[in-house]
Amino acid sequence: MTPPSALSAPHASSLDLGGRTALVTGAAGGIGRACALRLAAAGAKVRAVDRDARGLEELADGVRNLAGTIEPHVLDLTDLDAAELAAAGTDVLVNNAGLQLVRPIEEFPPDVFHTVLTVMLEAPFRLIRGALPHMYGQGWGRIVNVSSVHGLRASAFKSAYVAAKHGLEGLSKTAALEGAPHGVTSNCVNPAYVRTPLVERQLADQARAHGIPEERVLAEVLLQDSAVKRLIEPEDVAEAVAYLCGPQASFVTGTSLVMDGGWTAH
Repeated sequence: MTPPSALSAPHASSLDLGGRTALVTGAAGGIGRACALRLAAAGAKVRAVDRDARGLEELADGVRNLAGTIEPHVLDLTDLDAAELAAAGTDVLVNNAGLQLVRPIEEFPPDVFHTVLTVMLEAPFRLIRGALPHMYGQGWGRIVNVSSVHGLRASAFKSAYVAAKHGLEGLSKTAALEGAPHGVTSNCVNPAYVRTPLVERQLADQARAHGIPEERVLAEVLLQDSAVKRLIEPEDVAEAVAYLCGPQASFVTGTSLVMDGGWTAH
């Protein structure tokens, strides 16, 4: 029988990333901003990567009383060589940057399809490639790929986004298998729709694609398959990312942490 004293003992492990360097892409807003702040609060020196210089400046200026620091790093992830170089020396890598366009396949611009896959799949590969030598050398590393419920399920009119997220799932699992002997974990976090500018910008496109008024998109399209009828907050996703970086998740690798309000339970 478990002693009563053990039952009352605290079981939560706090996240301490003091002395660690983390890189977060798409850090100027939304999920990326929340992740950058959460990891800095845990003591990490965060390289906040985004092409939005003003957003990064506002992020850095708004930091107060955090155990770690945030260093803005303006970078367009379509510059793949620069992305790989930026990841050198990082202990924690959060691949978050993304973009979206809602169109039927026959109307989807090929150049946009190419850009989406470059930013959301090829850039994460290059960032992981750049980060692994340091992680392997020290015998510890954390790779967290912000995927989506669309990494597990498809939706109409999102060919590029769905293709990129499905590819990211496979990349993450491969990194997990290769990284395990070196103390490196790799996982995906899979939220449904999050309250971010990326989602807000979809409303008009979704209305056109589905032939309904914009005010009906949230309930009839975005939240239709979710049992929990609300958007996820960016800070909730950041907490999931933080969990995967903590000591209690050292045996969690090659998997997808689903935050979809029951979407995939159907």
